[in-house]
Amino acid sequence: MAELRYNPLLRDWTMVASARQKRPNMPTSHCPFCPGSGKVPEHYDVHVYHNDFPVLSENPPEPDAVGGALYKTRPAKGKCEVILYSPDHYATIPDLSRAHMQKLVELWSHTFAQLERDPDHKYVMIFENRGEEVGVTMPHPHGQIYAYPFIPLKVKTELVSCQEYFQEHGRNMFADMIAEEQRFAQRIVLENDSFIAFIPFFTDYPYGTFVVSKANKTAITEFTEQEKRDLGEMLQQVVGGMDRIYDRLFPYMMVMHQRPSDGKHYEDFYRFHIEFYPPLRGKDRIKYNASSETGGWAAANPMKVEETAQVLRVKINEWRKER
Repeated sequence: MAELRYNPLLRDWTMVASARQKRPNMPTSHCPFCPGSGKVPEHYDVHVYHNDFPVLSENPPEPDAVGGALYKTRPAKGKCEVILYSPDHYATIPDLSRAHMQKLVELWSHTFAQLERDPDHKYVMIFENRGEEVGVTMPHPHGQIYAYPFIPLKVKTELVSCQEYFQEHGRNMFADMIAEEQRFAQRIVLENDSFIAFIPFFTDYPYGTFVVSKANKTAITEFTEQEKRDLGEMLQQVVGGMDRIYDRLFPYMMVMHQRPSDGKHYEDFYRFHIEFYPPLRGKDRIKYNASSETGGWAAANPMKVEETAQVLRVKINEWRKER
C-alpha cells in the first residue's frame, strides 16, 4: 500500500508506504551501490539510482477505501531518487576532490531541473541522511531527491513567514538574517563570496548549521558555475569540520530548502538555503526529540549556539589547513 492521507488538524499530507518496511539493512557480503554489484554501472563518478522502495512513485496504486468525510486520501504520485556520491564505499562529502564535488552539485541541479518539469511535482527536495543515528540502513555515501505532489508543511510555513515579513518591511528576511549574523559575527562558522554558513540564533540543534545564498536566488538551478563551486566547497568544509568535533563520522540530516515548482517568483522574499539537523550533543550522546518537541513542536536546544559555533568554526579551520 502507498497513498497520501490528509491531516485536517495540520492541513498537511502524511505519506503512507507499508512496503518500506521491507527495506534491507546493508548486506554483510556486498554493497548494491558499489561497482560489481550488478545494480549500478561498473564505472561511475556520481549516479542517479531509482529508489527500490519509494514512498512516492510515477504510477501509484489507488488508495485503499478507508477514508471518508474529512479523512481524504489521494495517490502517492511523485518520484524518489537516490544520488550516489561516489563508487568509493567510504567516501563521504569531505573526502571527494573538488572536481568530484562539482560533479555532485551538477547532478543535484540537473536532477532537480528534470523533476520539476512534471506538473504533478509541486516541490522537489534534495536531502541527505548520514549515519545510523538518523536511521541510515545503507551506509554507502548517498543522498536522495523527493518530488512531492504537495508543498511540505515546514517549507510552506517558511514561505508564508517570509512573504509576510516582506509585505511588512519591504525586505527579504534572509538578507536581514545575514546582516544580523554578520553584525554579531560569533555565530558565523564560514563565509565565501557566494554563501554564508552560520548556526542560527534560533536553531534547536546544537550544531544546526544553515548555509544561505548571498544572492536573491531560490533554487540550485539558478546558480552560476562559480556559485556551484562555492557551494560544493563550503559543504565539504562544513561537514569536514563537523567530523573533527568528536573525531568521528558526524551524523546529520541535511535538507536544501528551495522554491516550489509552480512557476511563480519567490526571489523577493525567499532564498535558497540548506539546513543541517545533526543529532549529536556529545561524542556518543544523542539529542532526542521527546514529548515537548514532538507533541508541541516546542523546540529546545541543550547547548548555547554561540559556544557550538565557536567549536565548529575552529574545527572547520583545522580541516581546511589539513586539506
